[in-house]
Amino acid sequence: MTSAAPGAAPLAAHALFHTTDLDEARERVAAIFCPHRLDRIGPGRFDARHHHVQGERLSLNYISYGAKTLIAPGELRDFYLFQMPLSGAASIQNGADGYVTDPGRAALLNPHRATTMIWDHGCRQVLLQIDKAAFNAHLAGLIGGRPDRSLTFTGALDLTAPRGAALRALVLHLVSETDAGRPILRPGSLLGRQIESALMTGLLEAHRHNFWDALHHTRGRDLVPRMIRQAEAFMLAQIDQPLAIEDVATAVGVSARALQLAFRRFRDTTPMAFLRDARLDRAHADLQAARPGTSVTEVAMRWGFGHFGRFAGIYRARFGCTPRQTLQDALADPFPV
Repeated sequence: MTSAAPGAAPLAAHALFHTTDLDEARERVAAIFCPHRLDRIGPGRFDARHHHVQGERLSLNYISYGAKTLIAPGELRDFYLFQMPLSGAASIQNGADGYVTDPGRAALLNPHRATTMIWDHGCRQVLLQIDKAAFNAHLAGLIGGRPDRSLTFTGALDLTAPRGAALRALVLHLVSETDAGRPILRPGSLLGRQIESALMTGLLEAHRHNFWDALHHTRGRDLVPRMIRQAEAFMLAQIDQPLAIEDVATAVGVSARALQLAFRRFRDTTPMAFLRDARLDRAHADLQAARPGTSVTEVAMRWGFGHFGRFAGIYRARFGCTPRQTLQDALADPFPV
């Protein structure tokens, strides 16, 4: 097995294709994943690459499209898909769950919920395609019983938090070992199977899902306090309404100070910073999907940002560009009718 050339894209020795033809890219990606809609919708030259390493229960992939693209596979059905941006950002809609990913935040797409995505131009991602039945069997072994409902992940996975950072490091280690000519993932490999199990455990430990309590009770780990989960759920449910820390604390039945301290300890942030970031994600997604006539002011007001200078500043700090630049990119080449 030869190693990748210096400066090559990740997993370059395992290239499936490289094309500037949209139809070819759609068909070749569908052969590995599933049929889907793929359209160039914005800036950048369409220049698609897909590199693929097959394991036993999951595969390791690298995909880039160059241009801003719309990807709509609907329900994935047979597999979960973990998407970890190396550069650029993507807007994700998985069922009713909408969020934004970037090098600090990853996506885990649920196969039983319809998915639509917008990858920004320059978005480059490492992906894990995980067999649905295998993932559920792994979960059953951890919680000591067969899952009684679909395993469902929620929101973006924070790759800067300790567990998320550890998971990211493991994925990048697999990539670097493969690029050095030492691929760990391959069918029939005992070490590969153990690494696959570690990846699935890492996803279950790092990301929010509906078996979180069962998993952590079973494994004897410290639980994130219920007040935090309730506060996050309350803020997301009221995300377009004016909220103060006292409103959130009252909703979950604790003092504002207790809630602040809990968020600092277990989330390394504050309740209002969590709410602000969630609103920024919604504003970013709206600007990415903007139609002619949309204004930055309208979007900012919709998500509770009344001070436009401050909005532009925190937006740029989070996404690396101004809201006006995002809007201009979205309107430069609108969705095909």
